[in-house]
Amino acid sequence: MTVQATDWTMISDLSPESAYRETGSGAAVWRLSWLPERRLTREQARAGMELDEILSDLDSVHDRHAHADAAILAGTLGIIWEEAVIRLSKRILTRLHQRTNGIQEDDATGCDTAGHSVHSHRMSLHTDRTPWMFR
Repeated sequence: MTVQATDWTMISDLSPESAYRETGSGAAVWRLSWLPERRLTREQARAGMELDEILSDLDSVHDRHAHADAAILAGTLGIIWEEAVIRLSKRILTRLHQRTNGIQEDDATGCDTAGHSVHSHRMSLHTDRTPWMFR
């Protein structure tokens, strides 16, 4: 896996998705860019990043071990792998739509001109990556 982690962020070389740490009530809380409504532990955030990488790796399409790993990682997040595929695919489609329509992220706010979070620090990378379950 190519997840790069610091004390505050996690990024991937295979995907534009990320995880970030916030603090609330004195406890560290992590959020995934593709699952932002969930408050996660660092371990769950790491599992979410690894799941995203498995689903973004075209070499894993026919790998039964990767399929099993995806199911386990999704379970760590409290979802099924099919939900992860749908969520990640929708994010890919959103990025493609934004790119096609020239929507740019404001570097200062991390939002597009309508105020929506874009998470495009890697928007130009991997936009053709459809999670393998949909290929």
